[in-house]
Amino acid sequence: MLNKPSREALRGIRRQRVRRKISGTAERPRLNVFRSLQNIYAQIVDDEKGNTLIAVSTLAPELKGKLPNGSNASAAAAVGKLLAEKAQEAGIKQVVFDRAGYVYHGRIKALAEAARAGGLEF
Repeated sequence: MLNKPSREALRGIRRQRVRRKISGTAERPRLNVFRSLQNIYAQIVDDEKGNTLIAVSTLAPELKGKLPNGSNASAAAAVGKLLAEKAQEAGIKQVVFDRAGYVYHGRIKALAEAARAGGLEF
């Protein structure tokens, strides 16, 4: 009987397949998303320089006390909205969306739609 790879290993395979095709530049940085069981994290990265330009999560001081739960779609939407605001302040208008192997559904979709509504283009 064959051993099945774990869910994390399968996500890693999907993540590497996507990352071979996309990369963030100074003109159009990469918006990366990480989803844990209790929180959601998003960052805007310039892959040419290897710098994280903006990072926001449900643990950010602006959101920590306001969210009753950090692991639902409304919390992800709040993170997306805050990320878009910070990106506008930094002069970032266009990004490349990196879903990091996650299905574009639920919290990932809520974060992306809130970021688009906040003014980011991708």
